[in-house]
Amino acid sequence: MNNPIRILVKKDELTLEGIKQFYIAIDEENWKLTVLCDLYKKIRIKQAIIYVNTKRKVEWLSNQMNKFGFDTSQLHGDMDQMERGEIMKNFRFGSIKVLITTDLLSRGIDVQQVSLVINYDLPMSKESYIHRIGRSGRFGRKGLAINFLGRLDVPVLREIEVYYNTSIEEMPSDITEYL
Repeated sequence: MNNPIRILVKKDELTLEGIKQFYIAIDEENWKLTVLCDLYKKIRIKQAIIYVNTKRKVEWLSNQMNKFGFDTSQLHGDMDQMERGEIMKNFRFGSIKVLITTDLLSRGIDVQQVSLVINYDLPMSKESYIHRIGRSGRFGRKGLAINFLGRLDVPVLREIEVYYNTSIEEMPSDITEYL
């Protein structure tokens, strides 16, 4: 680029407006899959993005969900650009309903139909949080972010709340009004 201009947005100007945030406390890491499957059985979702922190976990979770009868696709940095482009095209057109990915997909992706973001793993940096959950609630629509919270994640979640001056509540038993 010639003469690029850098624009920085202060964190207090970033908005979480329109996105309802919840957490689900999960005592054991290996219970997360069961909780995710139970969640998908209870709610109807147009499109969703599930974030994990590693490429290996993307593959594992997608394979597990598919094994349990949930149709998912995966996207991560080890895939070639052509394959990633095809997956994103299908996701934008709605033929892919659930996309499991890393932070590769947390910025610059606008898919209008995404109504739900699940942080299966909390992001490794608090700055990534807003970019992840911002994939829902786009274009003035309501969005929902659900964070899976292990015991070691509690201080991380509290730090995110303070950093963004927001409140993340425990998920109620009925969340259909937020979808």
